Amino acid sequence: MVGPIACPDEIRFSDALPKTHSGKIMRWVLRATAAGAEMTGDISTLEDQSVIDRLRV
Repeated sequence: MVGPIACPDEIRFSDALPKTHSGKIMRWVLRATAAGAEMTGDISTLEDQSVIDRLRV
């Protein structure tokens, strides 16, 4: 147990995560999606761009 300060407000389940072609998870994309922010970084190395649309739902 981590503690009450680290409890998430919402949990989302997904069949895929935003990964680069080498298989690294793009954590900044997950953070931006969770915050509802616009993607300002480079997502050209994203393996499957449809993952972002599925996570935004």
